[in-house]
Amino acid sequence: MQQIDLSNMVTESRNSNSENIDACSTVEILKIINSEDKSVPLAVEKVLPQIAKAVDVISHALLNNGRLIYMGAGTSGRLGILDASECPPTYGTLPNQVIGLIAGGNEAVFKAVEGAEDLPDFAIKDLKNIKFTQNDILVGIAASGRTPYVIGGMKYAKSLGATVISLCCNLNSPMDQIADIAITPLVGPEVITGSSRMKAGTAQKLVLNMLTTASMIKIGKVYRNLMVDVNATNAKLIERQIRIVMQATECDRDTAIWALNQSDKQCKTAILMLLTNSSVEQAKKQLLQNQGFLRKALMSEDKL
Repeated sequence: MQQIDLSNMVTESRNSNSENIDACSTVEILKIINSEDKSVPLAVEKVLPQIAKAVDVISHALLNNGRLIYMGAGTSGRLGILDASECPPTYGTLPNQVIGLIAGGNEAVFKAVEGAEDLPDFAIKDLKNIKFTQNDILVGIAASGRTPYVIGGMKYAKSLGATVISLCCNLNSPMDQIADIAITPLVGPEVITGSSRMKAGTAQKLVLNMLTTASMIKIGKVYRNLMVDVNATNAKLIERQIRIVMQATECDRDTAIWALNQSDKQCKTAILMLLTNSSVEQAKKQLLQNQGFLRKALMSEDKL
């Protein structure tokens, strides 16, 4: 069995603040975890310039029929799948516009698939299965920065000419060396040595939130701070749509419901109708002419 050198990985080092955690009271244990967690947003703050570069290339790809693909193993893969799965209901994206891939496939979402992360060829197969092209963006996620499955996918994506982004928590990792954009929040050693689902996982979640949220803003899925492309797939989201229209236009509830019914439950169309006193057809045309950006549609309407 090949020996893996973990000695140079800060995520695998011991944390002096938690060396005696097993002798602590429950409250003391929680205080140690909480204290360590407080450092994570500060680590993410230091890599905001790299995150911004990633958002710019992701949003450009999404506006040009490209896709955002996350790839990871274990916790990292699950976090990618979680972030991808939230995009269609929140922002009305197509189901295959943001995709999460995990070593070992769907089974690995619920339980560990032993050895799957060590097989780079599986990543190539997974990318071929979704017809990955140079127009797509690949984000490789691994706390260690050395996961063979992720590296295999990143190298394949690079060979096609696609932009590749890494998200890991160790400097100068193999993933960093491959990536066009390396996002590396340094969260330090974990409370429990090597348990990178903790601080490293939290940092990854924060960064993934930023990547999709900022990208969705930049492709017109948000007006002011309202998710105006939300899909109303359940009672809560139907109510959210009504509130969004009311908040954006300062209309009453009955007017918001009427506008949503007229616009086939499309918030942006309903809002534009009410703010410009236009018909459904006029509002849809105006949005189409402005690539779905509600603010731009409103500004162009003002100039008429």
